[in-house]
Amino acid sequence: MRRIAITLLFFVMSSIAMAQKKPTIMILPSDHWCEMRYFMTTYDNQGTKVKTPNYQQAFMEDTEIGPVISKIGQILTGMGYSLKDAEQEIKSINTKTAEDNVTMSKSSGASLVESPLDMLKRRIKSDVLIQIFWDLSRSGGGHATTFTLEAFDSYTNKRIATSTGSTQGQGSVPDLLAAAVQQNVKPFDKQMDKWFDDQKKNGREINLTVRCWDSWENDLETEYDGEELTDCIQNWLKQNCVGGVFNLSDGTESFAQFEQVRIPLTDERGNAMDARAFATLLRKYLAKSPYNITAKVMQRGLGEAILVLGEK
Repeated sequence: MRRIAITLLFFVMSSIAMAQKKPTIMILPSDHWCEMRYFMTTYDNQGTKVKTPNYQQAFMEDTEIGPVISKIGQILTGMGYSLKDAEQEIKSINTKTAEDNVTMSKSSGASLVESPLDMLKRRIKSDVLIQIFWDLSRSGGGHATTFTLEAFDSYTNKRIATSTGSTQGQGSVPDLLAAAVQQNVKPFDKQMDKWFDDQKKNGREINLTVRCWDSWENDLETEYDGEELTDCIQNWLKQNCVGGVFNLSDGTESFAQFEQVRIPLTDERGNAMDARAFATLLRKYLAKSPYNITAKVMQRGLGEAILVLGEK
């Protein structure tokens, strides 16, 4: 009986631990902080000059950012979050490769570019990106520290939680900032929990685009077993999206844009599911009879995939 009781207790505790599991996070300085300290890089995105934070330079040259992220990371990991180390991953990323990573579409001539941040999110695969901004000013005999903590869904870039606060006292910037965050972190944690509960219940949100190479003899209006290909794809999405939830926001005979596509957090093997993995499942489905369609999957960050039909 004692052995049975211990087994049941272990099962209950494991179930509780599973239920309380929090999302994985990655902490980075905010765009505004990087702009103020001149840690920005300009790259060409389809002819448009885009400025993006140069995190590698920030970690190498700024003496505050590393300790600040470490202190905030300690607070959040103590609350059950799993922290991915952005600094170590950044050291292995060749930013120029990400900036020049452009793919040209055969059907429309459109180009796809993956920004350094998109590349970082894809490689680390955190659920949530947390950005921190802080400002330090003298106050009496010490310093006044204000901060803004914002959390974004890594897949949709939607803001899901925010917290602001301030503290006064003496000490290092990381210690003062940690004290300010500690005093204001509970509402932030509740917002994060609400978002993650929705993800577990209703699935992760991505965007999926289906296009056609101009070399392909068919299109999305080609019929298979009496149904147009667009309808066949929608039937597959109804069966594979969480709750059958997705939205066909735009479409022609050569283009279909699906938004608010809800996918499972993990696949059948327990691996994290992202837009590319989900689009690959659709690609494999269309490769079978009666479709026998060859297709190529392209990825933009974690939350957007493009499936181009006709060839690889």
